[in-house]
Order: sequence, then C-alpha cells, then structure tokens
Amino acid sequence: MQQENRKEQIIRVAAKLFKEKGYSAVTMRDLASSLGIKAASLYNHINSKQDILKSIIISIAEEFTEGMNVIQVSNNSSIDKLKQIVKLHVTISSQNIYGMASLNNDWMHLEEQLEYYLKLRYDYEDDFRNIIKQGIASNEIKDEKLDLMLFSMLSTLRSLYLWIPKKEDLNPKELADNLSNILINGINK
Repeated sequence: MQQENRKEQIIRVAAKLFKEKGYSAVTMRDLASSLGIKAASLYNHINSKQDILKSIIISIAEEFTEGMNVIQVSNNSSIDKLKQIVKLHVTISSQNIYGMASLNNDWMHLEEQLEYYLKLRYDYEDDFRNIIKQGIASNEIKDEKLDLMLFSMLSTLRSLYLWIPKKEDLNPKELADNLSNILINGINK
C-alpha cells in the first residue's frame, strides 16, 4: 500500500472533520489541531479550506462520472447497468465515507467549482434516468413513475455513507448484490 503524502492526509482528516462538524464549522485551526501541526504549516500543502472541499467533492463526482460513462457504453441490459450503478455507489461510498458526506452535505459551499459540480451531478442523474427509460422501452422495467424510481434508488445510494460505518463485517460485493436485488426486484415474495 502506497504511503499517504501530507496533502492527502490533510484532505482525509478534513473530510472527517467536515462530516463530523459540517464544512462551515471547521476552521483551519481545527484541522491543524487534528493533524498535530500549526495552522500556518497547512498552507505549505494547501491553499485554503475551499481548495480542500473542492478536492474532496470534485474528485468523487468525477469518479462517479467516469464509472457511469463505462456503464453507459457497455452492451449490458438496463437491469445489469442498474446493478453496476449500485456496485459503483457501494464501492465509492465504502472507500470514502467522509468524502461522501461532503459530496452530499457541503457541495453548496463550493465557490468557483459549483457550476462544474452541478453539471456533473445533473448529467449523472440524466444518465441514470436514461438507463431506466431504456429499460422501460425494452420491457425490462415496469413503466411506472420513472422519477420516483430514480429518486428511490438515488436516495438510498446517496445515503450509504451513513449506513456503511455501522456495519463492521461489511462485504462490499455482497452488499452491492443484496442492495441491487432489493432496489431492482423489490421486496415481494
């Protein structure tokens, strides 16, 4: 495993603090204190708290975008694409619960990168919606309240960062399989 550099450590610790306190409540002194360094030393590695937030949110949003692009161009059925989306969310969320908290709760604090982030987010949602539409058109998915299906799936997937830390024996592949089954097939017998 590769050694974490100081900037990566600062970003990781900041993401944890942002999750615990919220972006607005965290100061550079809080971050420095958590790292055991002086606040002035932080600026040797980062420019601002805003740069940290941007790094956290944009990197995760781009990871989701890249994953969605791969899923979209595959020749898989719509159901298999939805399963891949669930797996994508489980993988990213389980590897970065603190960053996911910032992505979901602190995105509105982005300054010059807000428009870019919102474009990534809206495009991702449109791609997700189009996969469901394609599934409806190919008769794989019921033709029933597309926006409600999208909302239900995205709400569950976006909140995984809250649920995952409570599971000590988490197996991401098993979670993705079980979650896909429930979200796509429902809970009927």
